[in-house]
Amino acid sequence: MRLPVLLSAVAILGFCCSSHSSAAQAGAELHVPAQTAWGFDLTGVDRSVDPGDDFYSYANGTWNRETRIPGDQVAVGALADLRGYNANLRVRDLLEEEHAHTTSSGNSTQKAISLYRAFMDAQTVQKLGDAPLRAELQHLNQIKSKDELAASMGRSFGGFGSSLFNLDLSTDDKDSKHYAVHLGQGGLGLPSRDYYLQPQFARTKQAYEVYVVELLRLAGLPDAPGQAHAIVEFETRVAEASWTHAEERDPVNTYNPEDLVTLEKSIPDFPWRHFLAGAGLGNVARVIVTTKTSVPRLAQIFAATPLDTLKAWQAFSIIDKAASYLPDAYVQARFSFRLHTLGGQPTLAPRWARAVDFVDEAMGSAVGELFVQKHYPQENQQQMAVIVENLRTALRDRLEHLPWMSPSTKAEALHKLANLEVQIGRPKVWIDYTKLEVSPDDLYGDAQREKAFDWQRRVTQMNGLWNKSDWRFWPQYATSYMENNQLIFTAAMLQAPFYNAKADPAINYGGIGAVIGHELTHSFDDQGREFDADNRLRNWWTTEDAAQFNKRADLLSTQYSSMEPLPGLHIKGDVTLGENIADLGGVTIALEAYHESLHGKAAPVLDGYTGDQRLFLGWAQVWREKRRDDDLRQRITTDVHSPATARVNGVVRNMDSWYDSFTVQPSQKLYLEPDKRVRIW
Repeated sequence: MRLPVLLSAVAILGFCCSSHSSAAQAGAELHVPAQTAWGFDLTGVDRSVDPGDDFYSYANGTWNRETRIPGDQVAVGALADLRGYNANLRVRDLLEEEHAHTTSSGNSTQKAISLYRAFMDAQTVQKLGDAPLRAELQHLNQIKSKDELAASMGRSFGGFGSSLFNLDLSTDDKDSKHYAVHLGQGGLGLPSRDYYLQPQFARTKQAYEVYVVELLRLAGLPDAPGQAHAIVEFETRVAEASWTHAEERDPVNTYNPEDLVTLEKSIPDFPWRHFLAGAGLGNVARVIVTTKTSVPRLAQIFAATPLDTLKAWQAFSIIDKAASYLPDAYVQARFSFRLHTLGGQPTLAPRWARAVDFVDEAMGSAVGELFVQKHYPQENQQQMAVIVENLRTALRDRLEHLPWMSPSTKAEALHKLANLEVQIGRPKVWIDYTKLEVSPDDLYGDAQREKAFDWQRRVTQMNGLWNKSDWRFWPQYATSYMENNQLIFTAAMLQAPFYNAKADPAINYGGIGAVIGHELTHSFDDQGREFDADNRLRNWWTTEDAAQFNKRADLLSTQYSSMEPLPGLHIKGDVTLGENIADLGGVTIALEAYHESLHGKAAPVLDGYTGDQRLFLGWAQVWREKRRDDDLRQRITTDVHSPATARVNGVVRNMDSWYDSFTVQPSQKLYLEPDKRVRIW
């Protein structure tokens, strides 16, 4: 089952070499949150704000006001630091230490070090220039037919370039033990279809065309302005034909299995066999079409678009994807648009930070193995297993006593909860990188070979049963997520402020406890509820129960859609619904588990805060974040997660215990009448 993960889009971790061997040399040190003895940073509280008016700002307002975002970053905060800045430093130090002690060649660690050296060797990259790129573009230039162009699109999954159709190699939603090829819409160079179609992004779209011109000129391609205009017009037609994010979230409508023969007959405007052969999937006889009505429209656009425009579009895509591994002119051009214009980031990250990003993307499993050895004590796994079971028990109790659900649906829900498998810290099996070839003086080639290796690995494993160790995020990346009825927590997630062994239990239940509850609840959100205990797409709900669920979910969607994090830009309540349901369910379950952990005793009052108050503060603390407006705008447009402020305020205003804890009154801004508060799980 392909559900959105708990946290936002992927950030890549990494390491640095001996040329920046200390934090002092790099001007870098860990961002460690200030905390009281019981685990909460009271210095960040803004007591001028009433909790009932804006609980996020009450808990985090002073921190927000006094915090500055470094020039080479788009966000800082609890999660941003764990997943990016701090992770880079920790993993960098790991690899530096290994570099000093590793003498063998050819093992995974040595290959990771060689990848880093290749990226850090800016002199060699500059010396090689864009010769590797031009050689690749020359091959593209020799394409004489659309059949060949479709094959080039297929090859892009194992290299640079782009495809009009996305291929996802994941489980079959009606046979979770086996893989399937999922075929859906693709082809856009901007973050989403909204950037092409909404007036508020008109200037960004213009800047994108300027960027396309610049890359084509850098690579020496003819008529850059004319080709760039044709490329953007082509992508605009693709955007018009594409589904919205909300439409893509429906697991029933996105499950449309087709055998290849039928696909060719029903959508004859695209050479499917050439495309799949290019992707290494020439033996595939069946695909699952995800965006059923957009795929034929995109095929028609492909058929109607001149071959020269398609080749120019593919050339730009190759340059865009490869720019990070080319001389500075390409790097600066890509930064100027991708990070500065789209994300608002003022300055380019130092080369060591970009190098570690590359290594972690290329060999994340190998880096993760080192990270676990250094930063993941066994007792963390044991403690987490206990906490997970406490939260599972709390959810089971709530399911058993849920007033709006019938006994037959409850029985199915409880069976699904019991079947859920938990993986904590690390996968059982690491990736074997024996066949990955790495050279310390060929960055462009290393990037090509890494992408080809990873895609081929995924294609090959499709012949077997579902690989539970093929995690989407490796241990050094702080996250948790649900996939195929598996609850996965990475090693890096078990850090303050999410988890602190010395903190008051209420803070940990408000942090990691609510995150666990969030993930458990994903099995029963608006997408997860469509899958049964064996993770098969099957309706196990009575008509009445489904109506009760939808009534509550629709109300929550409406609440979030009314929130306006930036002027004129509202949260998409239908897109973020699954995550919002999981947030609300997670804190609700965590609070119940915390109460059970007290075994009937009263919670102590610490620095004037009751146990329940501390739990809510713990939740607010883990979403403490400051983000640049441009990046926030992009995330509101593309992300399935609500912004940090909404993840706090949108949850607490629906919980009766929060009203009681902070004496929230009808006159206050977050107040909801009891019958307007959403109660699902």
